[in-house]
Amino acid sequence: MQTSIDEIADGVFRLSTFIPQVEPGGLAFNQFLIRGEQPLLFHTGMRGLFPLVRDAVAKLMPPERLRWISFGHYEADECGSMNEWLAIAPEAQIAHGMTAVGVSLNDQANRAPRALKHGEVLDLGGKRARYLDTPHVPHGWEAGLIYEETTGALLCGDLFTQYGQGPATTESDIVGAAIASEDIANYSALNPAMGATLRKLAELKPRTLALMHGPSFTGDCESALLALADDYDRRARAKMRELGLLPKLEAA
Repeated sequence: MQTSIDEIADGVFRLSTFIPQVEPGGLAFNQFLIRGEQPLLFHTGMRGLFPLVRDAVAKLMPPERLRWISFGHYEADECGSMNEWLAIAPEAQIAHGMTAVGVSLNDQANRAPRALKHGEVLDLGGKRARYLDTPHVPHGWEAGLIYEETTGALLCGDLFTQYGQGPATTESDIVGAAIASEDIANYSALNPAMGATLRKLAELKPRTLALMHGPSFTGDCESALLALADDYDRRARAKMRELGLLPKLEAA
């Protein structure tokens, strides 16, 4: 396996490792380095990917200079090697929402993490990382995203997941591929608030959507988020109808 490096926005780099064994068609695992005075790594990858990701970061900056580590939610491909990073970067600190810190990270991180409030900004020096709580979007009640304010790059975590190997960036449709992936894997925690959460993200009018599993999107990001919100609303209504809940809710 190899880890490719692409600058998807000014000072924001995509580190991508494609694993063909993931069914169907393989899956890209992407980390994102925001290279400010206090660099931030969003996603660490699994422990087995640590040497590849570390070597990719080393081509952009000394890995020991890493200051912040964040990720969408607590899961192996998002934060599996966080302690390996803490070991080689003495000033690095995990930064995540209060739920993730309280439920998992206070116990699992080898150094005390920093709990971020919804909307809190980490000033990285030349870059600004705004933390956004997105509970159960797409899965995990501790889920959250990072919005880099100076470039308009929304680091999306598992949103818009798509299978297969594609380009580093695209302006082509990403919603259709995300819908197809959801049909295959059913990876999202369907809930009535999903559409509303995505519409709040659309209000940011991001200029780049940095996908963890897929290419970074540089087209009409607002419309893509709104279209995905509509699809999740459709899925949630269908599931509630299947469970016999929708008529009761409508009657209330």
